[in-house]
Amino acid sequence: VFGPDLGTIQDVGVQIEKSLSDFPNTRSVFAERTTGGYFLDITPNREVAARYGLTVGDVNDIIETAIGGKTIATTVEGRERYPINVRYARDFREDLDALKRVLVPVPMGRESGGTSERMNAGGGANAPAQIPISMLADISYKTGPPSIRNENGQLVGFVFVDVTTDDIGGYVRGAAQRIQERVPFPPGYYIQWAGSFEYQQRAFKRLLLIGPFTLLIIFVLIYLNTKSAVKTCIVMLAVPFSLVGAFWFLYLLGYNLSTAVWVGIIALAGLDAETGVVMLLYLDHAWDKFRAAGKMNSMDDLQAAVIEGAVQRIRPKIMTICAILFGLLPIMWSPTTQSGADVMKRIAAPMIGGVITSGVLELLLYPVIYVLWRKRHLGEKR
Repeated sequence: VFGPDLGTIQDVGVQIEKSLSDFPNTRSVFAERTTGGYFLDITPNREVAARYGLTVGDVNDIIETAIGGKTIATTVEGRERYPINVRYARDFREDLDALKRVLVPVPMGRESGGTSERMNAGGGANAPAQIPISMLADISYKTGPPSIRNENGQLVGFVFVDVTTDDIGGYVRGAAQRIQERVPFPPGYYIQWAGSFEYQQRAFKRLLLIGPFTLLIIFVLIYLNTKSAVKTCIVMLAVPFSLVGAFWFLYLLGYNLSTAVWVGIIALAGLDAETGVVMLLYLDHAWDKFRAAGKMNSMDDLQAAVIEGAVQRIRPKIMTICAILFGLLPIMWSPTTQSGADVMKRIAAPMIGGVITSGVLELLLYPVIYVLWRKRHLGEKR
């Protein structure tokens, strides 16, 4: 909660705490008390201090030395250094009345009855005078903020919310709507969601850049290998095919979209390209073999070549898919009590589901797409 006054920030935070206490999927909610501290407040009286020839700094020095402690020297013990700190004993500084009797030396006398006389503890006429600090400052106990938080140049107070759901984005949307309906915000005060939600949004913005950039890199690498934009597009068709299985598998496992899931989806694009390249490689080998033998003259020849490339050599393609699955399935069997298991399962889940559907769809659709593309080249000489 941002705003210019800590007291109002606390009031708004308490209202948010009450409004979210019965909100679904809320385990606990606690608004930080920004004004719950109990402090000894000493306020120097500038006019009285000036009358005795003292500055506010002189009064603060006495307060620092007597109550807080002040380092006056350092003792050397061989290679070690220890600061020497001086302050009043606990009996003289834990009681308010005792603190008010702390004596402060003044450089000039106090006028009394029209004459100026020097006051001191021993009664000497030339010794400097000493007066209790209660004559120079107001001493009292006051409440105040135990700590002052500052972000973006503004005062801020936190409301800590612990949720029971993994869908943090959906929870924040619902909670923000309830807060907007039930909590009135004075002018100049507003809220900003932080914590896991902020990290998730920050990661999502980076993924919006990394995802397309990853697909671009894959496209360029495949194009440099095949030297054909059509072949590259055919291989890249595996990406939407794999997303079908990835999202179905996430649905069956009950996983929500998270940063770990998106990382797995990005990694899935590389695996899809691998299986797609293997399929296209065998189709091209069969095409080149038939054309070199002069047998690529009709649709029957093309279909025979595709059957040889797609069906008779299905074993290496299945082995490619199985090698990926056998490397990822042990992650899904790991117990959730192990450190990092939840994250790794969400990375591996879309990869497993996507590889299965992309492999099946590649075996079924790639040959058809390849025939539709290659039939234009029937009868061409090598």
